[in-house]
Amino acid sequence: MKLELIKPIKALNKAYLKEKVSRNHIELFKKNLQQLLSRINEQESEEHLKNVIADFLKDTWYKDQFEINTKDRNDLVIHTGKTTKEALGIILEVKKPSNKAEMMTAAKPNTKALQELILYYLRERVDHNNTDIKYLVVTNIYEWFIIDEVWFEKNVFRNSKLKKDYENWKLSGKDTKFFYDSIAKSFLDEVAEEMPVTYFDVRAYEKYVNNTDKEDDTKLIGLFKILSPAHLLKQPFINDSNSLDTKFYVELLHIIGLEEIKDGGKN
Repeated sequence: MKLELIKPIKALNKAYLKEKVSRNHIELFKKNLQQLLSRINEQESEEHLKNVIADFLKDTWYKDQFEINTKDRNDLVIHTGKTTKEALGIILEVKKPSNKAEMMTAAKPNTKALQELILYYLRERVDHNNTDIKYLVVTNIYEWFIIDEVWFEKNVFRNSKLKKDYENWKLSGKDTKFFYDSIAKSFLDEVAEEMPVTYFDVRAYEKYVNNTDKEDDTKLIGLFKILSPAHLLKQPFINDSNSLDTKFYVELLHIIGLEEIKDGGKN
């Protein structure tokens, strides 16, 4: 299989890309990204890195809105609401930077990291009938590969052979290593269609985070938005192309000779 690598700014909804980011949000993002980079210890465990990533995401975007935690054997998940009772919407597979054998790369995507995502996705989609998954992510805290669930729906969930192999594996009593090596790896080897993946390395943004030149802040907007709930959880935003522009709406009413008034608190 091959990857189609997409830059964050190219992966964003065009209307969302046009939406302004406040100075407060940019400053918060820069501060938290600096902290993320300073907390990275490549010798620490994956559990430690999960906490660093979770703190970064919570403090910048998700706190008090969307629960971030582990679930079963999934490394890290983001729920679609404030508690773990809400369906999970994002699955993250976290690897240590030093774990190069298992980490997904552009040159070698079919590694344990992606094979694990295949298993986690099937558990959610098949066993729990979770249709709320939006994105699946592989990261070693530096590099991020963000995959739209649409690809998994088309190529994983709708693949009858893969689902049958998965069901048979669950009944076999064999361990997850067997699933990764004998099922997921073989499936990915046979995938002919390119997998579109949003890719970035946070180290490429470090020089913009650590200076005070506000002109450079524009280079952080794509990264800020790609990790936000509006993108990763496909949440509505102010300038959503499906929403009606207020000024246009008022002008349209005027043209056709109508006026909107409030009556008992209702329009």
